[in-house]
Amino acid sequence: MVTKRVRVGLAAAGVASIGLLFPAVALAEDGAPASSADSTASSGDTADPREERRESRKERMEERQGELAASLAEELGVSEDKVKAALEKIRGEKQEERKAEREERLSERLEKAVSEGKLTQEQADAVLEAAKEGVLPGGRGGGPGRAHG
Repeated sequence: MVTKRVRVGLAAAGVASIGLLFPAVALAEDGAPASSADSTASSGDTADPREERRESRKERMEERQGELAASLAEELGVSEDKVKAALEKIRGEKQEERKAEREERLSERLEKAVSEGKLTQEQADAVLEAAKEGVLPGGRGGGPGRAHG
């Protein structure tokens, strides 16, 4: 009985720690596709130091998540693939929640700007659509690249 409680506690702690780490991965993934860093490195051009750090963080994060999944799988007596699938499912759900929250906050700000006469409804709709498509700085992931000014 105590062993089962310990396992459940470890699983909960593992899931919670992954939940705290996902935003960092999301920011790293949203900066640029991994293939662009690979193509830059292979073409002989010097890569952007920020992109290199982002890529390095992403690799370390993936390594830690793999280790965590292996540990959880062993502790819970389930396959590592099953743990990884569960963690990916949770990550996807959390990313969708955060995206919906960002869009809602933006929509509220745009509605206020329209009501104050700072934007037309057409402009607000265009901004919201651009944000949904990831065209604006800080688009898909928010975070780095926010508009300056």
